[in-house]
Amino acid sequence: MSNDPVVRTVNLVKIYQNGGVPVPAVRGIDLSVEPGSFTAITGPSGSGKSTLVHMLGGLDPRTSGEIWMSGKRVDTLSESAWALLRRERIGLVFQFFNLIGNMTVADNVELPALLAGATPREARERREYLLGELGLADRADDSPTRLAGGEQQRVALARALANRPSLLLADEPTGNLDSRNTRDVLRLLSQVHKDGQTIIMVTHDARVASLADRLVTLLDGQIVDDGSIPAPRRRPLGRAGDVIELHG
Repeated sequence: MSNDPVVRTVNLVKIYQNGGVPVPAVRGIDLSVEPGSFTAITGPSGSGKSTLVHMLGGLDPRTSGEIWMSGKRVDTLSESAWALLRRERIGLVFQFFNLIGNMTVADNVELPALLAGATPREARERREYLLGELGLADRADDSPTRLAGGEQQRVALARALANRPSLLLADEPTGNLDSRNTRDVLRLLSQVHKDGQTIIMVTHDARVASLADRLVTLLDGQIVDDGSIPAPRRRPLGRAGDVIELHG
């Protein structure tokens, strides 16, 4: 097994152009994320959090710098090669769900596992587990268009985890959810992290971030703080008191 970080960036920079005027979004970020870790990225709006995660997932090309995954440089990959990497090794879940409306919930979740090489039986068992953990087992045959926003977000999370990715990238996965849906999402994130899943999660909510074991704070596109979160701050999810703690 490789001892390389799951993802590592070297002097990563992203500059947008606004009417010919350069607008820096990420300014020289060096970040290394170890296997099995849970990293929360926080900071004010406009600090570069989402831009960073989008670059790590190959959704937004970097201006300069390097991105390495498990010891291999990936920032120079073609668009099709990035798509293959996401299919096989990266799970993505964002505020906007991007579910396929003409497929059932079950098919939406099973598809990534099948594309990654799972057998139909393996994909079905994985889907049943994930939807069960998220309280959606009875919605498997529904269209995503019939689900409420919180339910769609939970389906999007199940889809992102379906192929057992090496890296899960989550951008504000609870940003639009009520306390009950937030509890379900965070419970599953906590569980898969205990099972060894590497997670990078963007969040504005310090209470949600406290579930991670590392907190990285961005300001004006730069890392201004990076430290571990003591284990006693992380509490098991699932009791009524946890909902109050998260959203009180």
